[in-house]
Amino acid sequence: MTKAELYSFLASQRLGVLSSVSAGGQPQSALVGIAVTPDLEIVFDTVKMSRKYGNLVAQTACSFVIGCQGETTVQYEGIAQELSGANLVAYKQIYFAAFPDGPERQSWPGIVYFVVRPTWIRFSDYGQRPPRIEETRWP
Repeated sequence: MTKAELYSFLASQRLGVLSSVSAGGQPQSALVGIAVTPDLEIVFDTVKMSRKYGNLVAQTACSFVIGCQGETTVQYEGIAQELSGANLVAYKQIYFAAFPDGPERQSWPGIVYFVVRPTWIRFSDYGQRPPRIEETRWP
């Protein structure tokens, strides 16, 4: 699977289930709106009072399941970074292109933006025979 094929699939999706780990070691998951860059980075917003915010600040490793319709899905592991400065401005534009209502949420108290850079991706399409399952690792 090429990077362009992965990007095409990920960019067609608007939601993903984000999983992080609490300070007590408990797994926690949340459905989030996602935007994707051509480098397969995932951008999303949240608020500081959410569980995922505290989890990702304390432990940046996280994972996603993306594609819950049909039999095609991506499992995605990566490292999260809270955005600020010039990076925040650039990534917000990517996020707002996917979510035109995003600028309205900028006034929410404690809203923040994260980018997640991939370390491992598994693409699976069980709708074909034999199933197509491909993994990619990043340094």
